[in-house]
Amino acid sequence: MEIRLEKFSKSFGPVNVIEDMDLTIGDSELIALLGPSGCGKTTTLYAVCGIHRVTSGRIWFGDKDVTALPPQKKNVGVVFQSFALYPHLSIYENIAFPLRIRKESSADAERMVKEIAGILHMEALLGRRPGQLSGGQQQRVALARALVRKPDVLLMDEPLANLDAGLRLEMRSEIRRIQQETGCTSILVTHDQVEAMSMCDRIALMNEGKIQQIGSPDEMYHQPQNRFVAGFIGNPPISFADGKIEDGRFDTPGLRFELPDRIKAASVTAGQNITIGVRPEYLQPDLATPIEGEITFVESQGREVLYDLTLAGGQVFRSIQSGEHVCKLGDRIRWGIDADAVFFFDGQGNRVTHQDGSR
Repeated sequence: MEIRLEKFSKSFGPVNVIEDMDLTIGDSELIALLGPSGCGKTTTLYAVCGIHRVTSGRIWFGDKDVTALPPQKKNVGVVFQSFALYPHLSIYENIAFPLRIRKESSADAERMVKEIAGILHMEALLGRRPGQLSGGQQQRVALARALVRKPDVLLMDEPLANLDAGLRLEMRSEIRRIQQETGCTSILVTHDQVEAMSMCDRIALMNEGKIQQIGSPDEMYHQPQNRFVAGFIGNPPISFADGKIEDGRFDTPGLRFELPDRIKAASVTAGQNITIGVRPEYLQPDLATPIEGEITFVESQGREVLYDLTLAGGQVFRSIQSGEHVCKLGDRIRWGIDADAVFFFDGQGNRVTHQDGSR
């Protein structure tokens, strides 16, 4: 089931939360609405669901206009951050609840509950109550209840937020497996980039009610369209440094290097203020373009070590390296960056590109 939002806008009184959003989600696709708190991602999900009334624009499920339909008139399954299970009902009864509302026969309801329980590997839990289950098991029940009615669309609002780190890892792969098996077109709302990048076919990264970029996780990481996208995607985060274009070079205290040909061919001029972005894996001891500074932060993560390198002008770059390479706080070092992997951003935060689109 394809979902289309056409010029979708949503206001609460005088406050415009979303304005003229266009978004198409392909049949059987899992897309993430990713972004910081208050960016409008949950508002968008609730409008698709029918909980929020659309201020203007249209929402389509396939060739059907569902803009004005309430949730009960849309065939959607919803999984919320809170599991919202009925504590006095068994797991079987919790999963079967939407089927009872739909007035399915007892035989059909039993068949459908057992079918979805098999997909989620939870047949042995059907006789228990929610209070007897772990957080991960309760999340499986909430997912089963959303999927048992065979929805056209599955909507998930921060479904893993209440789980501990180990369960989140397990449930990321589990939700992705189930979504692929059922082929249900799905929207995941999350502020966690790791969830979005590991679970979804594409990401729509939002900020202040607007989509900043839509693309695959790989595209978002390696081809960010602006500084916001580059800064939001990536862990450890990218490092930024402000400088100027001088004599075909980027120049900032502690770092000066010749611009790559693709940037020279773009519309940059001498004296122009520009910002570079360097991901931590592209700042290493053995890379060619030299960078000098002082180690001002060290964090060991066992297999890997994170370093902050502070340049003469106070600009800070982060590096991630194997645990075998050990530096100490206060060490003066001369490492290198991969100039070909550096991102360049203009004064408006847009990625500098050549006219043919090469970056």
